[in-house]
Amino acid sequence: MSALPLINDPKYAFLKDELDLKEENSGMFDGTWFASGDVVASVCPANGRIIAKVRTGNASDYNRCVEAAQQAWHIWADLPAPRRGDIVRQIGDALRSKLEPLGKLVSLEMGKILAEGVGEVQEYVDVCDFACGLSRTLRGQVLPSERPGHVLLENWNPLGVVGVISAFNFPVAVYGWNSAIAMVCGNSVLWKGAPSTQLVSVATAKVVTGVLEANGIPGAVCALCSGGSDIGEMMARDTRLPLLSFTG
Repeated sequence: MSALPLINDPKYAFLKDELDLKEENSGMFDGTWFASGDVVASVCPANGRIIAKVRTGNASDYNRCVEAAQQAWHIWADLPAPRRGDIVRQIGDALRSKLEPLGKLVSLEMGKILAEGVGEVQEYVDVCDFACGLSRTLRGQVLPSERPGHVLLENWNPLGVVGVISAFNFPVAVYGWNSAIAMVCGNSVLWKGAPSTQLVSVATAKVVTGVLEANGIPGAVCALCSGGSDIGEMMARDTRLPLLSFTG
């Protein structure tokens, strides 16, 4: 059996050409791609071949991502909700343009049939469309006050940095369901994907953060932390994350 990583096989040229992956990829994103932890090989479950590698993060890297997501949140939360919705819509459009290559990667790394891999990316696209509409319906109430000449205004405020830990069997859709809604509500997102599908996480994050940066928004609004259970435990214990969504 050839030891050549699949990413260097012309048959899988889309990994480099369309998804901007490399033979070794940094798995942490705080506005820049970096990582200081162990290098992990991503293996195709269908044939046992190495697809490519991801350098994971350590505790210091994790804290760097959280701090960047906190700073980016202040900028993101200040945008009008419809503007946030429009950017999320653009994320959906960008994902739609990568539907086939990203779906192929889901199939290659996770093991789903191709139709389900593509369908999962479509789920993310669909929730972006939904979230765009939601951004124009976020409203509060005007309530009567017991004080003459006064009214009470109900206003929903974002939480801050929302953590998302997604499972291997839906490596794109679960993140999409969580992040699109969290974003239009004014939150930034810190994502940890499953250790066995880290290339999917990196490729998806590249699409999302590219749209943010094209709009002059810090990419750290959608920070990425690749790693194992140590990263997940840090997220679960971190009081800087007021909300954590975990699918296991």
